[in-house]
Amino acid sequence: MMTGQEVVSVYEAMVGITDQMLAAASASDWDRLVQLEHQCAACVRQLKDNGDGQPLAGQERVRKVDAIRRMMASDRKIRDLTQPWMARLTAMMSNNQTERRLARAYGV
Repeated sequence: MMTGQEVVSVYEAMVGITDQMLAAASASDWDRLVQLEHQCAACVRQLKDNGDGQPLAGQERVRKVDAIRRMMASDRKIRDLTQPWMARLTAMMSNNQTERRLARAYGV
């Protein structure tokens, strides 16, 4: 079981990771973004496995809420950056699938 301070420390570490994710997305460094997503997921697993269910009080609670708000703000910005890229990727994949179907159908 983690102490309240340890829980807050993990949340604050996740803020640092999401800040790095935002920088990677801003630079279109998709490989780095994926690596950082894995690091963030590891923090989530750590919280789940070690007891983030305990209520926090006072300053620890305030710090946790602040960390969550900061992560959500970064997540919104990351989505704003990745959604156009994902749309282009989806369109390219769709076009490639159409080209393959045509090539199979007409033996090109």
